[in-house]
Amino acid sequence: MIAPLTFANRYDYFPSAARVGADERGVRADPANSESGSATGGLSPQARQKVAELQRRDREVRAHELAHVAAGAGLITRGANFTYVTGPDGQRYAVAGDVRIDTSPGRTPEETLRRAEQVRAAALAPADPSPQDYAVAAEAARMAAEARQALAAERRQEQTTEVSGSAPLTAATDKANQAARFAPAALRPQTIGRLIDLFA
Repeated sequence: MIAPLTFANRYDYFPSAARVGADERGVRADPANSESGSATGGLSPQARQKVAELQRRDREVRAHELAHVAAGAGLITRGANFTYVTGPDGQRYAVAGDVRIDTSPGRTPEETLRRAEQVRAAALAPADPSPQDYAVAAEAARMAAEARQALAAERRQEQTTEVSGSAPLTAATDKANQAARFAPAALRPQTIGRLIDLFA
């Protein structure tokens, strides 16, 4: 799940899970690397099945959050934060997680558009986005639409400035063309093939 920096809504997969910070991940024994035979050897078949489910969920959660971090590079303000449960084997397994991402606008509409597109991509990066991920993606899409509107307004302003800035030049050119039409033949340039009298 990805959470914007401006608000921190959380979608818990297991509400009874204890919240643990990302800095405590190094202390936790990795269930994927533990010897499952010795850890689950004395467990009942139901407990072994529960451990297998927790191991699968742990892998899914970590892959989900890693996808957010990879796609949001540069905008991630805090790495993955996981919620753990202790399995029947005594090991802790990640069952939920979140990543914080900076959703503030850029200094220019172009920068805001780039940031919004990256936030949206980061929110939808996992194979199975959470409801919070979809909410962040929708907010990023709104921010991108506003940035596009601002860019369009800037372009219209530039075009208006160009037209109003060139209007006097166009008016002067029109007046010169009109004067040339009514000028006496002596003032008009001679066409090719005629001789011009240079003597007075």
